[in-house]
Order: sequence, then C-alpha cells, then structure tokens
Amino acid sequence: MTMWILLTLLAVVVAVTVTAIIVRHRYISKISYMLDSLEDGELNFRFVENSRFNRALNRMRYIYERQRQQHEQDSWTKLIRVLTHEIMNTVTPIAALSDALSKSVDENGNSEMDIKAGLSIISDSSNNLIKFVQTYRQLSGVARPLRKAISLKELIDKTITLEGEHLSAHNAACTYQTTNPNLIIYADEGQIQQILINLIKNALQAGATRIGIESGTLNADEIFLRIANNGAPIPASNQEQIFIPFFTTKPDGSGIGLSISRQILRQHNATITLVKSDVNETVFEIVFK
Repeated sequence: MTMWILLTLLAVVVAVTVTAIIVRHRYISKISYMLDSLEDGELNFRFVENSRFNRALNRMRYIYERQRQQHEQDSWTKLIRVLTHEIMNTVTPIAALSDALSKSVDENGNSEMDIKAGLSIISDSSNNLIKFVQTYRQLSGVARPLRKAISLKELIDKTITLEGEHLSAHNAACTYQTTNPNLIIYADEGQIQQILINLIKNALQAGATRIGIESGTLNADEIFLRIANNGAPIPASNQEQIFIPFFTTKPDGSGIGLSISRQILRQHNATITLVKSDVNETVFEIVFK
C-alpha cells in the first residue's frame, strides 16, 4: 500500500512539474513574441484573455500603444509648430513689403520707395523659403540604406582622415579607441559616415578641441559607438528637442542633421541618444542591434 501511495505521489509531482514546464515555455514564447513585436514597432499581437497572464500582456500592449501615440502626437505638434513658425517668418515680411510697394506707386508709376531694393528683399526671402522647403524634402526623402558588412575600425579611421583638415582648422583632435578592433556592422557605409561627420562638425561648432570615439559590445547582439566632445554643453532646456526637425540654436543651422541621423539609424534598426551634456563633456551613443 505504501508503495502505491509513493508511486501516486511521484506521478502527481511529475505531472505538476511537466505542466509547469509547459506553461512556463508558453509564457516565455508569448513574452518573446511580444518583445519582438514591440522592438519592430508592430503592435500586431493580442492574446485571448482567458488568463490573468494574457490579460496582463494585453494591458502592457495597450499602455505601450497609448504612450507611442502620445509621443507621435507630441512630435507632430512640435514639427507643425516649427514649420508654421519658419514659414510665417518668411511669408509675412514678403506680404507686408509687397503691399507697401504696391501702395507707394501712384497713377503715373512713381514710387516713394526704392522698388529695386524692395524687390531684392522679396527675392532673398523667397529664395530662403525655397531653401527651407528643399531642406524639408531632404528630411522626408532619406534613401533606403544599401547595407553590407563594414569594418567599424576602417570606417572610423577613414572618417577621421576625411575630417582631418577640418579638425586642424579648429585646432582639434579626434581619437578612436575600441575593445575589439574586429567589430563588424551591417550598414550603409556612406550614410553612417555622414552621421559621424555631422557629429564631429557639431562638436567643432560647439568649440570642442577633443573628440573621442569609442566602440565596443553591449551584449552578443549589440555594438555601440560613443562620440564624446569637450565643447560647450547643450542647454538642458534644449536637450529634449535636438532631434526635432528644424530645431536649431545656430544662426545658420538647418536643424535637420540630428533628425536625419535618427531617421537613417532607425532604418538600420539602430538608435542614437544623447547620453549626457554638461560642463565636462557631451556624449552621443549609437547602438546597432
């Protein structure tokens, strides 16, 4: 009798263990599927709400979707605000000056205003507006990357050499260090090089004399690039806006460099973030996944 009791208990324990393993495997599979979907930006999952676990996953999806929609709405609001501001700043003086020129001309064609000077101002403003629109087209028309295997060290060495004259003109130096000189990324070489050049130029415009590029691995699947400089820090009030299209604090800046960089990297399944910017250094980090 004791033997049968032990066998029954053993069978129950085995059954419970097997069931737990199967359930655990299902849970892990669901979580992996959900994470893959979120990482790809596709909220194409919804689990049947026949358990608390499934309901929790669906709730996480809803929270993520709501936050993403809010973020997209905020981004569009900021973009529209900037576009409206730039266009109105250009169009309003053109309209006012055109109206003034029209009213200054009498029936005999004489004018109290310098028509040539006025038309010159209108022409310059119109050209600036055209330039602005072309810049917007450039932002919205980023080409799809032509990806191939690239040696990260060779790419960065080539970029530093390419910017050598520009660095010398600013009495600045750019160095590169890595924990693994054999790192390979699968990317569009021209596009990634342009991003690095843009970050170097931004640093020089901020008065940097030292620019350091560092690379390494975060885990088996992620490679990072950190670009640090000792230039003037980005004001705290601007740090959340630097990736917004057309936002710039430079008098002659277009405000699309970082926006295009982020757009390009998204097409590479990569990210760019501002890690920090203070009196000591400004650090941007690019992560290839």
